[in-house]
Amino acid sequence: MPIFICLCLGISFLVETQNPQLNLLVSPIVIYVGLGVAIISLFGLLTRLLSETICIDGFASSSLLVWFAYWKPEFNEDAPIFFFFPLYFALITAFVSFVLVNQSQHMDEKSLQQMQKLVHRQRLKPWLIMLGILVSLYFEDHYLIYPTLVTLLIMRFALSNSIKRMAEAQQNP
Repeated sequence: MPIFICLCLGISFLVETQNPQLNLLVSPIVIYVGLGVAIISLFGLLTRLLSETICIDGFASSSLLVWFAYWKPEFNEDAPIFFFFPLYFALITAFVSFVLVNQSQHMDEKSLQQMQKLVHRQRLKPWLIMLGILVSLYFEDHYLIYPTLVTLLIMRFALSNSIKRMAEAQQNP
């Protein structure tokens, strides 16, 4: 999810430096374009027209833009959530990608089976988490729902990619 990580770090930097470019990110066009890309990513994942990696990265990036544009005007100018949440998303994505995905070839067969059980459960489908993220954008009073669901999506994505890499490593020793 390189686009998502870069976007998170960029937003954190712009917020921390109080850059005038923030006004562009709060415009209504960002909300509409972001929602459009998020919905296209969701349908691309459901119909399997696009790869899971592209869909989840596109969805996470666009939902972050919608979250920022929709929520920023509702909070104080110096609200720390707009600096810390994107920074948290970037760090957790990078950490999980490094630890889980890049180290997956060193896991044993039993770990692979346990991870496959988690991935194949109906309650952890990525499209369901993505739908929950879209709905959570409208609950500004419950500001922890969005970051919790995005974290769940990041974990689900890393788990899925880790299983793919483990399967590839076992097929091509």
